[in-house]
Amino acid sequence: MDSTVQERARATRRSLLEAAACLFAEQGYAGTSVNDVSARSGRTSGSVYFHYASKEGLALAVVRDRFATWPGLAARYANPAVPPLERLVALSYEIARALAEDTLTRAGARLWAERDIIDAPLPDPFALWTTATTRLLAQARTTGHLARQVRPAPTARTLVRAFFGLCTLTEALEGPQNISHRLTDWWLLTLPCLQRGADPAETVGRARAQVMTGIASGATA
Repeated sequence: MDSTVQERARATRRSLLEAAACLFAEQGYAGTSVNDVSARSGRTSGSVYFHYASKEGLALAVVRDRFATWPGLAARYANPAVPPLERLVALSYEIARALAEDTLTRAGARLWAERDIIDAPLPDPFALWTTATTRLLAQARTTGHLARQVRPAPTARTLVRAFFGLCTLTEALEGPQNISHRLTDWWLLTLPCLQRGADPAETVGRARAQVMTGIASGATA
């Protein structure tokens, strides 16, 4: 009996989280109320407050849910047989795909942009991505794939900020469906400054193929 109750509670929490994510992604934090979440999920407002205490708690839970997927996502691009810069490019396409297609990822990004009006400390979504980028650039330097003048840590900070700026502006100006195309343009411009001994177009092509293979095999961001 206890296991059945626990399973129902988990299902309720998940349905509330997903309903909130849809609304936050569509309407933003200020434009979403607890009553909206209740209506979208088919649960009562009392259920929302029981599981998450407040709208701020829901926002925090949405962002944390996306953080929980990061280790598995990064692990899919840890194959040492693949050149580090190719893995970095592939990981960026995976994240871009999630920003365009995954509701929880889109909600997390919008909540971060609106963090000043949320009365809860949201985790920094860029720290893990910057750390992973630094690590891959350092590996590229060790394997001789990185241009001599490139310093991994400051370059990683610049790349992450530029990447998210590109995604944000592309979505605002052209729609999320064009993020992947603009990312290709960006990498073809950026890789010649980073890479030694490889054709940027070939690196991008192989990286995109990695992501498509992952999608075909059922991997999700």
